[in-house]
Amino acid sequence: MDQKSKVRHIVMSAMIVFGGVQGVYAQSSASNGTDDPVAVIVAQATPAAAPVGAAGQTIALTPDEAKQSASGNVAELQQKIHTADLTELRTTYNGSYGASLLFYGKDMTYYVALFQQKNFWRVIKTQDEARAEQIYRDFARQTAQLSDVEIRRTKLEAQKAYTDRLVALSQDRASRLQADLNIAHEQQTIVNSMQQQTRAEAAALAQQKAQSQEQLRAAQRQVRDLQRQLDSGLSVH
Repeated sequence: MDQKSKVRHIVMSAMIVFGGVQGVYAQSSASNGTDDPVAVIVAQATPAAAPVGAAGQTIALTPDEAKQSASGNVAELQQKIHTADLTELRTTYNGSYGASLLFYGKDMTYYVALFQQKNFWRVIKTQDEARAEQIYRDFARQTAQLSDVEIRRTKLEAQKAYTDRLVALSQDRASRLQADLNIAHEQQTIVNSMQQQTRAEAAALAQQKAQSQEQLRAAQRQVRDLQRQLDSGLSVH
């Protein structure tokens, strides 16, 4: 294969990946006045913009690109998605993003799809198996990059919710402990008051006991005196 044939082969393969070369030469020959198919293909083979920019931001489609997307590979794959001839070979999920490699056996065509929340975002078709695998791996890497922030947000949301639950549990525990402490303080106040009252009552009772004992001793002395007097008066002389 000479150098020009190699260039033609490479360029045509690239055009197949980005949507095919049907009608390119005929349309470009009419508009550019050239009969060199390689030059025509090179002039027309401007790849579609990648869906993700260098900073991970979605690139806005032009009206023409949006129209092509609506009537191009995405719509074509959507029409085939439920047919028995379309086989899902591989799928990678990262967060809400995914990449799939599908094979349409009727015309030996591979579809490589990039999607978000199961909505097709970009679809590339090719009959080159190696190229399809390469694009699939690239799309799978893109899903990992695109989902980084989403996954991090999911983890942070879970961590925040977990922390909020711990805060709520701690606050509830603190409230119950405070309630217990308030009850303990109230009960301590009651106990202290009862203790003070009991001590006062005990002191009064002790004083009353002392008085009673003194009265008892006085009564016992009186009894003894009376008994002596009685005994003396009854003595036989």
